[in-house]
Amino acid sequence: MKFQKVYSLEAIANIIGCEYVGDKNFPVTGMNEIHVVESGDIVFVDHPKYYDKALNSAATIVLINKNVACPDGKALLISDDPFRDFNRLTKHFRPFQHSNVSIPASASIGEGTVIQPNTFIGNHVVIGENCVIHSNVSIYDYTVIGDNVIIHAGTILGADAFYYKKRPEGYDQLLSGGRVVIKDNVGIGALCTIDKGVTGDTIIGEGTKIDNQVHVGHDTVIGKKCLIASQTGIAGCVIIEDEVTIWGQVGTTSGITIGAKAVILGQTGVTKSVEGGKSYFGTPIEESREKLKQLANIKKIPEILTKLK
Repeated sequence: MKFQKVYSLEAIANIIGCEYVGDKNFPVTGMNEIHVVESGDIVFVDHPKYYDKALNSAATIVLINKNVACPDGKALLISDDPFRDFNRLTKHFRPFQHSNVSIPASASIGEGTVIQPNTFIGNHVVIGENCVIHSNVSIYDYTVIGDNVIIHAGTILGADAFYYKKRPEGYDQLLSGGRVVIKDNVGIGALCTIDKGVTGDTIIGEGTKIDNQVHVGHDTVIGKKCLIASQTGIAGCVIIEDEVTIWGQVGTTSGITIGAKAVILGQTGVTKSVEGGKSYFGTPIEESREKLKQLANIKKIPEILTKLK
């Protein structure tokens, strides 16, 4: 998430009430998760296991729960609870905005776009030209939709990320301040759910077609001209490259990459990153030919045991 203006390190520290290390005028331009940080961003870290990764990341401001040596060219925000204070910053820079109308004045809707009854469009939503948005679709704040997009009934774009920290009293949610971005010529079926990024964007690439009842997790990036069949569940922070085909009831773990033009057969569990240009099947995932050979050999076990008697 990029801020609308540059803030000083001191100003950010005052928002969350914490100490800082570095020049009080050190520039702060945004906040992001570790996998998408850039210079000027704040990243948070609250476990020693990840200190080095955060301190050596592209982020130049580290919100951390220990006063450590500050790397050259960076600044620190010292907090007793970085998770809580990252949420405070999200609330400050991207607060929830109540709406009492179906289409607010802040939404931008392109020429030729049709919006069917009972659809809700949030604040600051941008929808391109010649789209068809069917009934009972919910489009949350700041979603961006390109031209010639079709979205079928009951789909929800922009719900919060499924991202929680376990505490003694229960689960504490990491607030989502990111967006959903749908590129041109995308088709989205009925009853799909596409979560917004925590601080960045969940992106559906140009020309991709998504069947009914598909879930796409936060910060996932889907490439161009992909086909994704029904009841597929894609976790957060997944990269799906161009022209990937995913058949029904596939599930993925988070943080993996599926290479360009890969084919994932139905009911596969994508437990790791896979190369493009190949066909895959099974749980754990393997190339489909190898997996099918294994299943054929399993059927031979009774015959083999009979011969050994």
